[in-house]
Amino acid sequence: MQEYLWGVDLGGTKIEGILIDKNSNEILIRKRIATEAAQGYQHILERIKILIDLLAEETGIKPTAVGFSTPGTLDPGLQLMKNCNTVCMNGQPMKKDLENLLGIRIEMANDANCFALAEATMGAAKDKNAEVVFGVIMGTGVGGGVVVHGKVINGKHGIGGEWGHNVLDVDGEDCYCGKKGCNEKVFAGPALEKYYQKISGAKKSLKDINNDHLAGTDVFASQTIDHLLTSFARAISSIINVLDPEVIVLGGGVSNIDLLYTEGVKRIENYIFNNRKVETEFLKPLLGDSAGVFGAAELVRN
Repeated sequence: MQEYLWGVDLGGTKIEGILIDKNSNEILIRKRIATEAAQGYQHILERIKILIDLLAEETGIKPTAVGFSTPGTLDPGLQLMKNCNTVCMNGQPMKKDLENLLGIRIEMANDANCFALAEATMGAAKDKNAEVVFGVIMGTGVGGGVVVHGKVINGKHGIGGEWGHNVLDVDGEDCYCGKKGCNEKVFAGPALEKYYQKISGAKKSLKDINNDHLAGTDVFASQTIDHLLTSFARAISSIINVLDPEVIVLGGGVSNIDLLYTEGVKRIENYIFNNRKVETEFLKPLLGDSAGVFGAAELVRN
């Protein structure tokens, strides 16, 4: 039985690998190298092998299984990658190719699922004894992951937890997925900055928008934050109504807006199917940008 957990976080610009002692959770080694994705799919595979070989060489330990956090999803039926923002990966049998290249068992989940898994098992929700944890990514995009009894729910189509592409505003902005007004097009960071520019005629970063709202110096900033809080409450209430998780962990740049955890949660009362009572615990993440690689390692714990 493998005594060490190997994880790889495969990003568009960097690939990070980690080796963790399975029993103590001690980190033996972490390394990052450039992805060099512009050089194509085969080159990415070669870069992954270089990283795995470096980790093995420096520790003297060879893997028998490696978990991967990916910027897209492996279609369970076709066994091909889809929805990857590193577009050269789309349509590729990456799991099979990695198994052939490395000669070991490979487990894969998308980055939002790995975030949720890491925060559920090693991070913010570790000691909450939660049956169901929902992990949220709200940054340049919006995504999510579902963890039940410490296991990721990938789903029939490999899209379990894909909260970012539920339609919130049927008359909203066109989304790359082919729909209009997805959560991602309403309250991801760029969408909020675009909303502010539309109503004010000026450009401003989300951080400045939030600061100006808190200072009470910009009515358009306050209108934008109000739009965020209501949109978030409407969108997350559907997750609570369906999954009813004990814990929801918020990640990504937008989650740094503290009002989400107070006024944002309070507004869920208007939409939840529970007599206006919200008992779900909303937490900030503990693992930061390490969540992807920790979640990847956790995929091969059993």
